[in-house]
Amino acid sequence: RSASTQSNTTVSAQGVIWKWPVNGRVLSHFIDQSNQQKGLILGGAIGEPVRASAAGEVVYAGNGLPGYGNLLIIKHNSTWLSAYGYNRSLLVKEGQTVRAGQVVATMGRRDGRAKDKTGSLLFQIRRDGKPVDPMAYLPSR
Repeated sequence: RSASTQSNTTVSAQGVIWKWPVNGRVLSHFIDQSNQQKGLILGGAIGEPVRASAAGEVVYAGNGLPGYGNLLIIKHNSTWLSAYGYNRSLLVKEGQTVRAGQVVATMGRRDGRAKDKTGSLLFQIRRDGKPVDPMAYLPSR
């Protein structure tokens, strides 16, 4: 692959190659403020497949964290995690190893937005547990 082709599909960060989890457009960008959920809100259809943005191990799959709905967290290595919130359903379990691009959930919608006709996904990339702007790591499209 040429470097220009590769840059359109993946970006590497310390051994992790990131891909977009869904094809939908960015509805809301990363905001680094304490009262905001720090991630991208990506649009799409309710029930649309959500894919692992990189290979790793599922370290959390549940709905115990307020404001995230059905949440999935994947550990990629000792530095990097990715988180996927607002899911309609989770298709993998804690402890399961996943491939990059594997369908891991189906898209739901933001909590408290039952009138929304379209789906949404909260997507985070975390470095050493701290959310960082995913746009700095995801390939351009």
